[in-house]
Amino acid sequence: MSGRFVRLAETGRKTFPITVDGVMREAAEGDTLMVALLTSTATLRDSEFGDGGRAGFCLMGACQDCWVWTAQGERVRACSTPATPGMSIVTKLADAAEGVWPRA
Repeated sequence: MSGRFVRLAETGRKTFPITVDGVMREAAEGDTLMVALLTSTATLRDSEFGDGGRAGFCLMGACQDCWVWTAQGERVRACSTPATPGMSIVTKLADAAEGVWPRA
């Protein structure tokens, strides 16, 4: 799947795996979660209000558009959270335990 973002520069940075909704993705050193996700997918997450995919809005941590959850249940903003090797992220309600979002 092609991503919404295309890396035009700094293509030589080291990469590492992260897991997004159970699928292995690749992030580069220095990426935020948003950049890592949107270089490999078309949307950041699905809206919990049923109005389609989201790709972030303000890009600086002020809005509520890019919330995702770690596998441990911590809620984080994808636009300002650095991607780290081995990180596991949940972005879809269907992937959360018992049909409810993990609590922060």
